[in-house]
Amino acid sequence: MSKARILCTEDDQDTREMLVLFLQDYGYEVVCSVDGNQTLDLVNREAFDLFLFDNWLPQLSGVELTLRIRQFNKSTPILFYSGAATEEEQRSALEAGAQGYLVKPVGIEELVERIERLIAESNSSSGQ
Repeated sequence: MSKARILCTEDDQDTREMLVLFLQDYGYEVVCSVDGNQTLDLVNREAFDLFLFDNWLPQLSGVELTLRIRQFNKSTPILFYSGAATEEEQRSALEAGAQGYLVKPVGIEELVERIERLIAESNSSSGQ
């Protein structure tokens, strides 16, 4: 069974490359974008099993991006992986429609565990 497809939106090149390497090692297909506009374009053209967003992005914040995506896609899980660590930022992301928020740095095992849980919950709620 092939693992899920993840859209990772992260503007920091080192973090983006690290996430791709680690997540691919766990069998995920990872597509990356560097800003909110590029992400919206990808979301409108391709299917993903999970969105992994930083909160501090050029053009649109992760929260703004989540709000826009939730206008037309209410089911794909959104997980924030961000250095934006205040309770207000975390609450804003969850209120916008994200299912989880991890503050950097987080171990890859914890990140993968959360990704797997969110995708499993999404698949079971959609009847897959």
